Amino acid sequence: MPASYPASAHTTCVTRLLRLARVGLHLLRGVAVAGLFFPFVSPARQRHEAKRWSARLLRILAVRLRVHGEPPRRGTPLMLIANHVSWLDIYAINAVLPVRFVAKAEVRRWPVIGWFSEKAGTLFIERTRRHDTARLNRLMVEAMQAGDPVAIFPEAVTSDGSEVLKFHSSLLQPALDARAALHPVAIRYARGDGTPCTEAAYDGDKSLWDTLLLMITQRTIDAHVYFLAPVAYHDHHRRELAQAAREAILQTLFPPSHGSHTGKSAGPQAATR
Repeated sequence: MPASYPASAHTTCVTRLLRLARVGLHLLRGVAVAGLFFPFVSPARQRHEAKRWSARLLRILAVRLRVHGEPPRRGTPLMLIANHVSWLDIYAINAVLPVRFVAKAEVRRWPVIGWFSEKAGTLFIERTRRHDTARLNRLMVEAMQAGDPVAIFPEAVTSDGSEVLKFHSSLLQPALDARAALHPVAIRYARGDGTPCTEAAYDGDKSLWDTLLLMITQRTIDAHVYFLAPVAYHDHHRRELAQAAREAILQTLFPPSHGSHTGKSAGPQAATR
């Protein structure tokens, strides 16, 4: 933590314990709603509840959602392409526009949260099984054609928010097959004084629990979610579309007027596969 960062910006031990208790109770409520309520209500009602639950989680964690730009509307095939900093990204997006996320299969095996994520409509991929991509692509196309937006994190891993890693373009193929609109989404987290909030990052060797314990040390966290203009199709290959989405996110998070973002990219060939 920088020496200039004021100690008063941190929470007390009592506040942290209260937040943890409230998060636990909120998670249990979510599990109850997903297990006992979701099977008997319409998809629209499920989305409404998911949006409310996500917004409530942000409030419990003292995360102030800052939305920039106009979120796309449901109704036509739609894919969101976002940079990935934290597991909090999912709830920051869902609090604005409930979508179906694509996650690695390991998440499904997380206690409680994995089951909860599946009930919320998350699509899981076994990255070690090459044939699993075809199954996932089919599910993504079906979801988008049915009017459910799908969100992907094409970096495949999280960063600390100081860079945007290379984009793997393979997950964009279902959007092309469904003729879905491609909307980049830029995400960043800031502390109360405006400095980057690395406490929210789910990177390196941090566990979900580690990240949660770090986040509750902050009095407030600002989650900035930028909904950017859709990427134009033309006759571009998915690698070119992934590169265009990444560049839009880079320009938003690290605008040239505020200094070069040299070193924050993964090099000129930043969209692969």
